[in-house]
Amino acid sequence: MLALTDHDDVDGLEEARTAAVTVGICLINGTEISTTWHKRGVHIVGLHFDPDCPELLNGLEAIRSGRIERARRMADDLAKIGITGSLEGAYRHAGNERIIGRAHFARFLVEQGHAKDVKSVFKRFLVKGKPGYVSHQWAAMSDAIDWIRAGGGVAVLAHPGRYDLGKTNMRELFTDFKDAGGAAVEVVSGSHTREQYQEFAAYAREFDLLSSCGSDYHGPGENYLELGRLPELPLGCHPVWADWEEAKVLN
Repeated sequence: MLALTDHDDVDGLEEARTAAVTVGICLINGTEISTTWHKRGVHIVGLHFDPDCPELLNGLEAIRSGRIERARRMADDLAKIGITGSLEGAYRHAGNERIIGRAHFARFLVEQGHAKDVKSVFKRFLVKGKPGYVSHQWAAMSDAIDWIRAGGGVAVLAHPGRYDLGKTNMRELFTDFKDAGGAAVEVVSGSHTREQYQEFAAYAREFDLLSSCGSDYHGPGENYLELGRLPELPLGCHPVWADWEEAKVLN
């Protein structure tokens, strides 16, 4: 069982479902929504929802429109340090005009020899304080959760270990997420250390949240863990998928 969670889009689900059937994978509808919480970027994964839900589709469309404007500003910023053609290059790596993100710029920068690999790009470019970084106001976290729930889905707080929050702010994030209707947290993530698996398992228990696993997979060689390499959830975690009919059939 595997969920496809493209950023701010569900357009790939039909193609993914066709491919999944051929290899015996049960595909779960998913998306990863870009949100802003207290001026910080926070990602909310939606799972097991109706991909035709109007509220969700309209919300994702609005975010994608914002991505287009951010991409133009990122390209302008890179041009200031002599890196030209990045917008066209990023779109070429994106493969379509529906979605454009930092990963596509990163692949272009590697292609042009500005970094040895995608991981290295984010040490020199595209992050706060570096060329190509553009601050952006995404959807409100509570709105994203509402869209997911409108489609009958489960809202998951994605890779919280990436947000560089102290304990006080982290607890506030979990509190706001729970109060807004969030139901699960990525305990095991390709972005988390083994110590963080236990840390976020404890948060899941404290806030009565279900637990999820997310690879944070963006392509071959661009990740800390490849697909299918994630460890099991820590003992005591209640998996987000445990009560889904698909899981019962597989079991």
